Amino acid sequence: MTNKSTVDGLFSPAQIGRASEDIALQIESAILNETLRPGDSLPSERDLQAQFGTGRGVIREAIRALKQKGLVAIRKGPKGGAFIKQVDVSNISESLALFLKQKSIGAHQIAEFRESMDQTIALLAMSRATKEQQAQMLLLVDRLESIAGLSSLDFSELIETDRQLNVLLAEMAGNPVFEWVMHAMQQGFGSYDNNLYTDADFLIKAVANWRYTAEQIINKEPIKLQASISRHYLLLQECLDRRSN
Repeated sequence: MTNKSTVDGLFSPAQIGRASEDIALQIESAILNETLRPGDSLPSERDLQAQFGTGRGVIREAIRALKQKGLVAIRKGPKGGAFIKQVDVSNISESLALFLKQKSIGAHQIAEFRESMDQTIALLAMSRATKEQQAQMLLLVDRLESIAGLSSLDFSELIETDRQLNVLLAEMAGNPVFEWVMHAMQQGFGSYDNNLYTDADFLIKAVANWRYTAEQIINKEPIKLQASISRHYLLLQECLDRRSN
């Protein structure tokens, strides 16, 4: 944990005219370069005023901005104050999902983006996935087929298994950025994929395509793998077009 003497000499007087923004950026920089780590406490408001050469209101405005970004948490009580948070992937995903929703991105635009992203993820997964991840993928595909074959379809379980497959595929790519974006896509726009499972014809084809995709990843067949990804989004586009007519 960062000691008080290290923090005391960490910051420079805030720039006049943009003091709160400058304070927030200085603290954020200290967090990102790990001078301040998760669990560390910021100096008291009085100490921060002295270091930055500003009033209490400016300090509080900067802390609020950092809180909104999910970088700090405020604790109340005798041992309270502002503490550095561990950035959670769910927070990043939620923010991205909300942003895309607010921009009113259409279903076809999302599908187009997802296809290009999934093509890259699948190829990386093909070359980087561990044997354990491949085995887990096959188990999830088995579960998907089992649920889809039941006379009384458990829709929520089907959707959850599909979500787990998508997230696992991103994890298999071995790049955390793809994982974050995939979490956001599943959180904000997973309902588009769900359309494939509400129509019996598309359900059968979508589940079969998951099996084919898994096989091409394991067999290391890049051309067939890319074709299977395109096949999934062709089915989705057809499904969405049918529903809009």
